[in-house]
Amino acid sequence: MRNLTAPLALAAAMLAAAPVHAKPADAAAAKKILKDSIAIPTVEGRGKVPELAAYYAGILKAAGYADSDIEITPMGETATFAATLAGTTQKKPIVLLGHMDVVEADAKDWTRDPFVPIEENGYIFGRGSEDNKFDVSMMVAAMAQLKKEGFKPKRSIILLLSGDEETSMTTTRALAAKYKGAEFALNGDGGGGTIGEDGKPKYYGLQAGEKTYADFILEVTNPGGHSSRPADINAIVQLSTALAKVGAYRFAPQQNELTKVGMPIVADQVGGDIGAALKAFAANPADARAIATIRADPEYIGQIGTTCVPTLVKGGHAENALPQRATANINCRIFPGVAVEAVRAELEKVIADPAIKVNTDPDASASDASPLRPDVVAAVTKAVHARAPGLPIVPSMSGGATDSYHFRKVGVPSYGVAGLFSKASDSFAHGLNERVPVDAIAPALAHWDSLLRDLSK
Repeated sequence: MRNLTAPLALAAAMLAAAPVHAKPADAAAAKKILKDSIAIPTVEGRGKVPELAAYYAGILKAAGYADSDIEITPMGETATFAATLAGTTQKKPIVLLGHMDVVEADAKDWTRDPFVPIEENGYIFGRGSEDNKFDVSMMVAAMAQLKKEGFKPKRSIILLLSGDEETSMTTTRALAAKYKGAEFALNGDGGGGTIGEDGKPKYYGLQAGEKTYADFILEVTNPGGHSSRPADINAIVQLSTALAKVGAYRFAPQQNELTKVGMPIVADQVGGDIGAALKAFAANPADARAIATIRADPEYIGQIGTTCVPTLVKGGHAENALPQRATANINCRIFPGVAVEAVRAELEKVIADPAIKVNTDPDASASDASPLRPDVVAAVTKAVHARAPGLPIVPSMSGGATDSYHFRKVGVPSYGVAGLFSKASDSFAHGLNERVPVDAIAPALAHWDSLLRDLSK
């Protein structure tokens, strides 16, 4: 394992030498971009992503971008968006990642119409307000401001927005393939600041890794027959036995540079038994007591290894017939660096029944964590400490998957560096009454302005 002390020390030195930046974009303008974005219902099946892409293109063109700087590529009912602030050198570009699509929302379940942005009690409500239109809007506003000022980066800055991150990620894969030569990626859909219920910032998560999302299909087939003549072998019973084994199984605990550095920092913030367990595991990943405590907490179990759980079951074809076929979906979140095939083989060994086939979803593939680059750590530290002096920066690994996953797969180091700071109790991404605090806009703009100026040198 690589020693992280040197990179973090270098980051501190770079931070101390960093220059003061110009004024970031106007918060009122950014708030309008956010509200207008929410008002365009970019859910799967409505064909509205190209409309949102065109809206962003209009904002950037009004700021001085040429038609040739912006590329909207239709893909089925959705699209990709790319906007380039050209650099003055031939250095590899940096790319900014975000997604324009949002998950569906049923208006009858919401207190307010999910696609009518409403500002109320210090919040902006609406589907996608947090995931991911807040930071997308901040990035668009920051890119517009830099162009208006005549800012000339050494590295080109390319804003890349996908159009189906919440579903198939087809647009994400296309963008990753096209821009695989980037130096690194900054993702507005990962990381961010955590605020306590007392309103004080607790820590900032710098996301540098994500667990691989993979589905495995368990399948068993029998000849079937009439239910009045039961046989010793029954597909549903066989599958149930296999599922019980998978449900009881625990993969070996693992640790990487992100969890080794990040866990002690989180531990100090969390405190109590779980805090002590996180700190103990960071020091000794074989600590049985720490492992048991962490595994008992859904918030942290995914940080110490691969997890697999049954999520869907199908079996039989008639009430009065023996089942001819039974299947189950096993959803796994695989620790970075572990091969998908290795997990499939381990599941097969756990099930220990040659009659049960374990098939891998063809879209599953692994990606490793990104290294903690000193320049990225320094820039993030500076931006965060400008709004919250001394706030702990926690290298983190996400249990979910974002656009970064596909960029890491093609060799582009990717970092979740969202500008949004929020309370855990205010997070309703994918849920009812999604919202973001209005007072988060101005500091988020300054955050992105700082990152882009520092990292495009």
